[in-house]
Amino acid sequence: MESLKMIEDWPVDTAAVAVVRGADGALLGAHGPQQHRFQLASVTKPLTAYAALVAVEEGVFELDDPAGPAGSTVRHLLAHTSGLAFDEARETAAPGTRRLYSNAGFDVLAAALAEAAGIPFEQYAAEAVFQPLGMTATAIEATHRTPAGAGGTSTAADLARFAAELQAPRLLHPSTVAAATREVSFPGLSGVLPGYGHQKPNDWGLGFEIRDHKSPHWTGALSSPDTFGHFGQSGTFLWVDPGAGVACVALADRDFGPWAAQVWPALTDAVLTELRG
Repeated sequence: MESLKMIEDWPVDTAAVAVVRGADGALLGAHGPQQHRFQLASVTKPLTAYAALVAVEEGVFELDDPAGPAGSTVRHLLAHTSGLAFDEARETAAPGTRRLYSNAGFDVLAAALAEAAGIPFEQYAAEAVFQPLGMTATAIEATHRTPAGAGGTSTAADLARFAAELQAPRLLHPSTVAAATREVSFPGLSGVLPGYGHQKPNDWGLGFEIRDHKSPHWTGALSSPDTFGHFGQSGTFLWVDPGAGVACVALADRDFGPWAAQVWPALTDAVLTELRG
C-alpha cells in the first residue's frame, strides 16, 4: 500500500505500520521494520483488557465483581469509571460518575485478576492472549511503574495478529468483543481524552476507546464513528474501523506530541482513501 510510505516522512527515528483486513485477517500492507520491538505505552490497555475478558469467559472473575474502590467493579476499571486517579490508586470520584482515564485502574484490575487466577497477571496475559495468537515478541513488563496500563512491548507484526483477532475473534466469543468495542459502557459520561482535551461525551467500551463523534481525535476525518482502538504516549496506535473492514497499527520511537496529532489522522485518511479506491 502506497499510503503506508508516509511514515518515511514522520519526524521519528524508527516507525512501522501494518494494515489488516477484517474478513480474513489478511495483511493488506506493511511498511517499516515489522519485527522491531517498541514500547506500547497505553496501547498496552487493549491487551490487558483482552486478557481480562478471557478471564471473564473462563470464569476467573465476573465483570460485576467488586474490584478497586468501594462500589467499583471489574467493569468500572475497564471503562475508566472507577474514580481512581490517573497514575495512583487514589479515589477522586464516586464509581460510575465520571470518565477518569486511569493507568492505576488497569493495574488494580490486573491485581484483581492475578488474585482470582492464582498466577501473576503478566503470565496470565501471555498464556491467555499472546501465546495463542503467536505474539511471540509481546510482553507486559512487570517492572514498569504501571505494567498493565502502560508497560507493554511489541512489534507491528504481533499487533497485526491482535488486530486480526479483534475483527474475527477466536479467543473470545464475538458477542464479548462486540460488547467491549461497540457498546458504550456507562453512556453519557464526559471526560478528558489524553492529548485531545475534554470530550462530551467521552465514550469508551471495555478497555477500548470508541471514536463516536469526538473532535479533535487521533483517527481520521474519514474514520467511521464505530472505529475503536487506543493510542499510546510512546507514539503508538491501533484502530479498527468496522465500517471499512480494516485495522491499522502504527508504532514509533518518539513520544506523542503535536507531530503525532498531525501525521496520524493524515495516515489514517490516506489508508482509508486508498482502500476505497
